Amino acid sequence: MRLACDTGGTFTDLIVEDEAGRLDMFKASTTPADPVQGVINALGLAAQDAGISLAEYLARADTFIHGTTHAINAVITGRTARTALLTSEGHPDILVLREGGRAEPFNFTVAYPEPYIPRALTFEVPERVNAEGKVVKPLDEAAVVAICQKLRDARVEAVAVALLWSVANGDHEQRVRDILAKHLPGVPVTLSSTLNPTIREFRRASSAAIDASLKPLMGSYLGSLSQRLKDAGFAGRLLVLTSQGGMVDADEIAASPIRAINSGPSLAPIAGRYFGDLAKAGADIVVADTGGTTYDVSLVRGGRIPLTRDAWIGQPFRGHLTGFPSVDVQSVGAGGGSIAHVDKGGLLRVGPQSAGSTPGPVCYGRGGTEPTLTDACVALGYVDPDYFLGGNMKLDRDGARRAIKDKVADPLGMSVEDAAAAIVTLATENMASAIADITVNQGIDPRNAVLIGGGGAAGLNSIFIARRMNIPRLVIPEVGAALSAAGALMSELAADFRAVEYMVTSSFDVARANEILGDLKRKGEAFLAQTDGTSFHQQIQFSLEARYEQQVWEIEVPLPFDHFSGAAEIEKLAEAVHQSHERIFAFRDEGSAIEIIGWSVRASCRVHEHMIGRMKPHPEEAARSGTRQVYFGGTGFCDAAIVPFAGLAVDQKHHGPAIVESPFSSVVADPGSVFWLTADGSLVIDTSVQGANA
Repeated sequence: MRLACDTGGTFTDLIVEDEAGRLDMFKASTTPADPVQGVINALGLAAQDAGISLAEYLARADTFIHGTTHAINAVITGRTARTALLTSEGHPDILVLREGGRAEPFNFTVAYPEPYIPRALTFEVPERVNAEGKVVKPLDEAAVVAICQKLRDARVEAVAVALLWSVANGDHEQRVRDILAKHLPGVPVTLSSTLNPTIREFRRASSAAIDASLKPLMGSYLGSLSQRLKDAGFAGRLLVLTSQGGMVDADEIAASPIRAINSGPSLAPIAGRYFGDLAKAGADIVVADTGGTTYDVSLVRGGRIPLTRDAWIGQPFRGHLTGFPSVDVQSVGAGGGSIAHVDKGGLLRVGPQSAGSTPGPVCYGRGGTEPTLTDACVALGYVDPDYFLGGNMKLDRDGARRAIKDKVADPLGMSVEDAAAAIVTLATENMASAIADITVNQGIDPRNAVLIGGGGAAGLNSIFIARRMNIPRLVIPEVGAALSAAGALMSELAADFRAVEYMVTSSFDVARANEILGDLKRKGEAFLAQTDGTSFHQQIQFSLEARYEQQVWEIEVPLPFDHFSGAAEIEKLAEAVHQSHERIFAFRDEGSAIEIIGWSVRASCRVHEHMIGRMKPHPEEAARSGTRQVYFGGTGFCDAAIVPFAGLAVDQKHHGPAIVESPFSSVVADPGSVFWLTADGSLVIDTSVQGANA
């Protein structure tokens, strides 16, 4: 039995795959003060449903896959370790100066962000290595020993080391680590050249700083999770999801916790790619995961889940740049718990502030006083107050209406229903803007795309988002309410290995290129060899960081081979760069030479032969039916059919208005829409005119 758990800002999602491959889903409220307790609570619900004790239930499980926002939340809230930065002499301001750039270039009322590690905890190390890796100035070991005493006096809990050109020669960083280990035993250290080999000094230093600051916290968190699961009866393998869309053993995340910064959101695109391809093979796939706090969107194009090194914690240029490859996911503060309010100018705002899980929306009855998107959907009839989480949690509809009336409707001089509809419309606009950023702004026509709706709140307004963006087909998988947890079951054991070496196609060194690729391939094969006998579908994929000559920034380019024989492979490399550049920027420059900055390999395998099973049938859910008064903006109240998700027959067409309900989600199908169930268990809603006859 496999367990996959994703801890979000509002709910902790659990998907269980039993020995027969059947799935079951459970949700428990996230407990911010003790996230592990939320995990244990979700497992307790699963054990209760099975009619056995938690210990007996966990004894059946061989794998526990965990995704968490614990790391990113710690950075955002400043609960990281007291961390020092060691840099080359003459470069103490690398985290202060950053890379430049401002979100609003002429808005000087916004202060420049503080460095991730304060200048007072930055120390200069006398040494120098040049870009070719030659030692210009030997490492002053006595000075490093003296710095150790300063670190001890400053009560430093972690250390990041980012020396100039350590990617060309990492000997000095490694020697600094050895000295720190001797004089500061037990203090975790991150080396920039080992963690993130990239030529860009700020990104390398930033990632090392973030990683080091998380080591004490994540080591403690994962240690607590592992021990409490063990105490509860689990004796299997604990895997943790990474920002790169894979999973690794928990001890590997403890050693480099920056890999788990976006571990939850990075898994939704994996599930979205699978279900999107089943719905419309070859189409561009927009994956939207609606949580209680954020709305996370990503794009799958050509079957590839894109990675980015421009992953920010917080606002771009105002937050902290991880500088570490991660699945390209854009997030906006527009989840189900997004708070609606009227600003001083009399304008309605929705988000980015969220009610989270504590106290949560007003309708939760936990002390929340501010109306949220969820409250608006309850007031409009989209959510049945008596069937939330399958009836395990009763919602306060009257309380939601009162909050909307007091905080939104009365100030704007409108009815509660119109105010609630306005909240949904504004939230929809915020979400549609996020989709436009990754489609229209990248030259992609949404009319040829598929929208995958994930997250417990996805069904509430995904139909409106699809119409707003002219996306003709919306897909809500049967596991959509826990899309990231489903992606965890479908994810792969993966390891990434990288090398930095500059090369240009106009004077290409074939022998050196093959040497680099050969070394990376051996590392990938060694990783896969450790999984032999317990893995399926092993593969090794090569890619490059490349750019046109004289360009400033690189793009990730897949390399379709692992060995250069001569000019033919160089031409293939150039064509791969041209195609990637044209896809992203809508043009190619075939007259330009190509510069390669970085080389990488990803070794991956699945731990189970099949991708994912089907949800376990629950006949009692199929019995729900009838109609409910539902309010649509511009239409008013109408009778909407209540259609149980479990009662849908494959390929049988239904027409809106309707609410498709399951214990964990309510999917709104507005008037004029057509919907049906596919053979893989997904709900498809067609919004096009032609869809009525599809």
